[in-house]
Amino acid sequence: MRVLENILIEDFHVLPESLEEVRKIQEEKKKDFWEAILQANLLSENQLIEALGRQWGLPIVDKISDEQLDVTITEKFPIQYLRLHKIVPIKALNGRAAVVISNPGSVPAIDDVRIILENNDIEIYLAPESEVLSAINRTYDQATHTAESVIADMDGDESSEILSQLEETADLLDDTSDAPIIRLVNLILSQAVKSRASDIHIEPFQRHLKVRFRIDGILYNTLSPPRHIHSAIVSRIKIMARLNIAEKRLPQDGRIEIKIGDRPIDIRVSTLPTIFGERVVLRLLDKSESLLRLEELGLSDTQLDTFLKLISQPNGIILVTGPTGSGKTTTLYAALSRINSPDKNIITIEDPIEYQLDGIGQIQVNPKINLTFATGLRSIVRQDPDVILVGEIRDLETAEIAIQSALTGHLVFSTLHTNDSAGAITRLIDMGIEPFLVSSAVNAILAQRLVRVICPYCKEEYNPHEFSLREIGLDEEMISATRFYRGKGCPECSHTGFRGRMGIYELLILDDEIKSLISRTSDSNEIKKTALKKGLITLRQDGAQKVLESFTTVEEVIRVTQA
Repeated sequence: MRVLENILIEDFHVLPESLEEVRKIQEEKKKDFWEAILQANLLSENQLIEALGRQWGLPIVDKISDEQLDVTITEKFPIQYLRLHKIVPIKALNGRAAVVISNPGSVPAIDDVRIILENNDIEIYLAPESEVLSAINRTYDQATHTAESVIADMDGDESSEILSQLEETADLLDDTSDAPIIRLVNLILSQAVKSRASDIHIEPFQRHLKVRFRIDGILYNTLSPPRHIHSAIVSRIKIMARLNIAEKRLPQDGRIEIKIGDRPIDIRVSTLPTIFGERVVLRLLDKSESLLRLEELGLSDTQLDTFLKLISQPNGIILVTGPTGSGKTTTLYAALSRINSPDKNIITIEDPIEYQLDGIGQIQVNPKINLTFATGLRSIVRQDPDVILVGEIRDLETAEIAIQSALTGHLVFSTLHTNDSAGAITRLIDMGIEPFLVSSAVNAILAQRLVRVICPYCKEEYNPHEFSLREIGLDEEMISATRFYRGKGCPECSHTGFRGRMGIYELLILDDEIKSLISRTSDSNEIKKTALKKGLITLRQDGAQKVLESFTTVEEVIRVTQA
């Protein structure tokens, strides 16, 4: 076996004096030599794996695919053991059992693997540590235990165990509890994350219990646990969220922070007493997912160019409108991230704060101590801000301060719940804002909806009803020149035919003509007619364009743009 130092010098052209620095780190930090190499930034992890492979004469695996993972093998080992030794058994290669390790320190653990698998003929491979840990975590996707199987195994008396269970689980995959309720709740959460669900609904009725997942904006029935375990499930969730498990008459709100594999998940918990018991809704936020950029939201090139100019202006209000769950906050976060720079002071007041934005001051609304949008906004303007984000304009006081801020040199972003862009003007005037103030302060209004995107894994061509095509404004020429697609349904999209969502938009610019019109009338229909003459692209027209580009279906556009 070649000496590692010789391999580094001869094969990787490492200078001998650099190895002296590694030895110092090794002695000071009490680390293995190969760990000190990484800490000294002498080689990248992949280069080190290559060097170790040459030293030990082991083949290297760059990527461990899901097909190579075998839960029937990995479930024989505690997941903590695999993580500790950074070792993962995989399906037999070349007719032999195999394990993948990430460093020489894992070699002694291979003897344990041989004993447990009762197999001395085991192939050994090397892979980067991140790839081995990822493979270990991904085994939960292939777990044979599902929420349904746990429910099937449960006895009626076991629901009483909940009050004596552990209070918190840092990583659900590390929880090896045998308590059925704990396993059931953990599996519900795991399956929701795997299914890309944004919300979990636990709903009690007179004779049955229903668990539903909201995936891409649509609720789907997922589980029907026995009715008698409802209180145990709710108690377990309350313990995790540190809520009062004895209080069942009042609504409660809480928060859970967990990890599922290498994915940190933030869960907002809301309980509501109903006639048949407490109803629970959990909002899931996957912190491992990065914020979307403006270019990824679905804005057309023209809309994107215009919007970029709008958010670069020094003052005025930009409103984003749409119903709850239409992606307004995501759009505003993308806009703030785009203009965020060291020379700008950006402050937000939100309810709730969904993502932490680096370099931006964020305030959480708290009505219990009278920290409302209005009171918070009044304090923000004394903090010398350049850009202000108000989570929502809900009342006249908030609207007045926002408009005053825009007129005194601040760029203000906010949201309103209206059906279209012109309706936002009517809403502000109905709140009590003078029309001349609206026309002076508001620069633009962006109305939006979210449409589900056709699953790329099961995309197939089809012929929609001609009536539906006409309804979204497509003429004979467009129809004849276009191929239309839909999702057939597959495991990748949970058999829904859709995977992910994108925005459709209606961007109303308040130019001089529109502003003049606002001073004469607050009729949203009149304002919209004038805007259409000037080239406004409506939500339905933008949706039709997404259909022509094969992003979504005709039926999906009709669903989200119905008045």
